[in-house]
Amino acid sequence: MIINTELIKSYYEKLPQLIEEIRKTLGKPLTFSEKVLYAHLFNKTGLKSYKRGIDYVDFAPDRVAMQDATAQMALLQFILAGKETSAVPVSVHCDHLIMAKEGSAVDLKTANVNNREVYDFLSSICDKYDIDFWKPGAGIIHQIILENYAFPGGMMIGTDSHTVNAGGLGMIAIGVGGADAVDVMSGMAWELKLPKMIGVRLTGKLNGWTSAKDIILKVSGLLTVKGGTGCIIEYFGEGAEFLSCTGKATICNMGAEVGATCSVFGYDQAMSRYLGSTDRSEISKLAEEIKEHLTADPEVYSDPGKFFDQLIEINLSELEPYINGPFTPDLATPISEMKRVAVQNSWPLKIKVGLIGSCTNSSYEDISRAASIATDALQKNLVVKSRFTITPGSEQIRILAERDGFLETFEKIGGTVFANACGPCIGQWDREDTDKLEVNTVIHSFNRNFSKRNDGNPNTNAFVASPEIVTALAIAGDLTFNPLTDFLTNSKGEKVKLAEPSGFDLPPGGFVNVGDGFQKLSKDKRAVSVKIEPSSERLQALEPFPEWDGSDFTGLNLLIRVKGKCTTDHISMAGFWLKFRGHLDNISNNYMIGAVNSFNDQTNKILNQVTGEYEPVPQVARLYKSLGIGSIVVGEENFGEGSSREHAAMEPRFLNVKAVLAKSFARIHETNLKKQGLLALTFSDKNDYDRIRENDKFDITGLNEFLEGKKIRIIIHHSNGESETIFANHSFNESQIEWFRAGSALNLIRTKKE
Repeated sequence: MIINTELIKSYYEKLPQLIEEIRKTLGKPLTFSEKVLYAHLFNKTGLKSYKRGIDYVDFAPDRVAMQDATAQMALLQFILAGKETSAVPVSVHCDHLIMAKEGSAVDLKTANVNNREVYDFLSSICDKYDIDFWKPGAGIIHQIILENYAFPGGMMIGTDSHTVNAGGLGMIAIGVGGADAVDVMSGMAWELKLPKMIGVRLTGKLNGWTSAKDIILKVSGLLTVKGGTGCIIEYFGEGAEFLSCTGKATICNMGAEVGATCSVFGYDQAMSRYLGSTDRSEISKLAEEIKEHLTADPEVYSDPGKFFDQLIEINLSELEPYINGPFTPDLATPISEMKRVAVQNSWPLKIKVGLIGSCTNSSYEDISRAASIATDALQKNLVVKSRFTITPGSEQIRILAERDGFLETFEKIGGTVFANACGPCIGQWDREDTDKLEVNTVIHSFNRNFSKRNDGNPNTNAFVASPEIVTALAIAGDLTFNPLTDFLTNSKGEKVKLAEPSGFDLPPGGFVNVGDGFQKLSKDKRAVSVKIEPSSERLQALEPFPEWDGSDFTGLNLLIRVKGKCTTDHISMAGFWLKFRGHLDNISNNYMIGAVNSFNDQTNKILNQVTGEYEPVPQVARLYKSLGIGSIVVGEENFGEGSSREHAAMEPRFLNVKAVLAKSFARIHETNLKKQGLLALTFSDKNDYDRIRENDKFDITGLNEFLEGKKIRIIIHHSNGESETIFANHSFNESQIEWFRAGSALNLIRTKKE
């Protein structure tokens, strides 16, 4: 067993008394989320009632998780912190840098060659600081966490937005930037505005073609991509008890797509069975002894309207499968309506590729249910009409799927098995069946489907569905096919109908001992050196950002006014650029290249106020920086939604951007900007966005009086000599203002050490 059971045992022993103290202090019954949050206050002696959505609170998470793309920058920052070891358990997982192309064996071999220096760096630094290191091929971070580290009632932060996956095992697990991870690893408090609470009561029971995935696809449609911002979504009800642990994890995973801080289920027997099956029976036994403390108080679920800020009710018996998209995960369409909606919107109906797996849907249950459809198709003389790929979530799942014949079945109907890695879900897909501009349709069981997200093609219409629906539609090759009602013509010319999927929430033959995916740590740390080649184009030691000089920001050039949706994929693309995640200078060449310039509706083409020419965003920013000119970025709603990547905040800081002014921010990105010493500001009047012109200059004044809750004054200087004054709001508190003054949060950590 990898996880430290003694730490969990100690926590569980103290939890009942602690929750009683919390209940008395708050003076009311507690939601499960409140129990976990208040049990993890950094200062236990400072227990008091905090206001949801208003008060910032210091927390002490139990552990930190990182994937290889984000771990590079996080660990480079940790070196700057000057600590000898991490204050909490940490794990690093190599899942993001493996390009999906030919198949698992070839792709993994290629990755080990192409990414050698990054893997060597991560391996060595993990060994140096006693961090668990999972080698390439071991699996996707969130699946590995669920199988090995997650436990009911715990708190974890991770440098990936889908860290929230662990909520399926009753954990408050939250995606953060690398600077937040460094805080916790350095023994500092982790700060978060106390989330509001959304309750989702599930009644009835899933049946037929409907799966846990359809619950979150429906919730995404109800809440939209920003409806969960600043909130924890807590699921409960009789319907929740019928869901498998991994089904719960799927729901929690995609909570990131509605902007939720995290999602969580209270402890139940499905979690107990999963813990037992994954060699954690001791934890299951400990949890059983205090199970009433690992879910909400009974009064909460009997009258949830009193205890949640928003309540959603879903009858699972009436729920039908959903297909969400294209281009956004919250455009939810019931499968019975898909034909009408697809034709109405002129979406390409022919499905080029169907893809199942990823961190969202690669459990044994997912694979077994999809395989049952494939088996039925073979028996009815059907094969896939679309290209079909399978991405196991971990080596554990891959071995089980091979052992139980599922992979062979997929291959027989025409499927290709990719490596146990993120692959096409994050743009690591060397797609060869289409060119980079063809208008086409793919359908997958991943979590995100933003433009260019999967294959870099802005014209790929990507749809999200359950693995069962994806498999059925890949067999049909048609977006309008409804397996609940429609027939297919087989190779003999017969009309046949696919049978409903069936599967197992846990493998009947049990889980297995995977083997060597986990690195053993050296005992003598003096012999371990961190490997960074001085000439490397992929890794670069960091220099601290300069502290604020005490002056107002004057004469800032507008860098870009962004039009519409601007995710962290638009700000700092993945795909090709993943290889530069450990080299701040090089990766800054992708800053804002995917964002749409509102003045010409083009990407990566902005006015250079020095030359008067239209040039790429990074090129213009670098010129301004070389001339000592600061700049400002302007955006619209939910700016920075999507992945937690802090590169989207470090790049503008490196390029001398002083402020980002938006109509609203996604939570993680706003925090990341603050951590790096940037001003994250929002329009007091959103109509002021339209006042900004292409060749404007800005003064941000009164920074010596930068205070919590006080508006920031901005003077806009137009090229015709006229000026306008607008005001901006901010959510900085006193400690975050200190980050700004120090130049970054990391600078403060290092100063305190010194």
